[in-house]
Amino acid sequence: MVHQTTLNFLKELKENNNKLWFDEHRKQYENAKSNYLKCAGDILAEMQKIDSSLEVLHPKDCIFRINRDIRFSLDKSPYKTNFGIALHPHGKKFNLAAYYLHIEPGSSFVGGGLWMPEAPILQKIRKEISFFYHDLRQVLDASEFKSAFGDLDVEAGQKLSRPPKGYEADDPAIEYLKLKSFTASTPIKDDVLMSENMISACVKHFTALKPFLSFINRGLMHGD
Repeated sequence: MVHQTTLNFLKELKENNNKLWFDEHRKQYENAKSNYLKCAGDILAEMQKIDSSLEVLHPKDCIFRINRDIRFSLDKSPYKTNFGIALHPHGKKFNLAAYYLHIEPGSSFVGGGLWMPEAPILQKIRKEISFFYHDLRQVLDASEFKSAFGDLDVEAGQKLSRPPKGYEADDPAIEYLKLKSFTASTPIKDDVLMSENMISACVKHFTALKPFLSFINRGLMHGD
């Protein structure tokens, strides 16, 4: 489970996102990071029983550095104010859809997929969706998926207004072909993160998401 002190650290960091404050609270960060890594390990251990593509992973493969890459960003805040846990099938070196848990006080969510893939990968995904839309429809209409997520996410700016090049407006899959990201997510409350049910809640959602990730990843691993 996520400790209250971990959420408190992230909340305070958001209000004091500077190196001086961070250095003065490094002990709290180390405690939060330890809790974060344990959560990643506990989730991974359960998911490895369900998804064999995760067997190569270790807990440290599933977490991120807290330092932000500010080289090309107008926001020069040095630290992220959330913790993320990503379970990448076959490891990070493969650009595949992944399971993801976002930990941020009051704004946490669980889900996954592939966010803003580069053009060659995007083309493969669209090809898979168009050719095998019936398969995708079965995945999205499954009761477990609909109960957990409803449908795929449609973020602002993450969907074309017109059909992508090479596809017709009357393609049955056109609304999904217009997407630039292919993710599904649902909020998870702080009290769930801090409860004994935290791991089982995440695993339940990841299990519901697994067929969707498999659909996306088969196109990336076996597509032209």
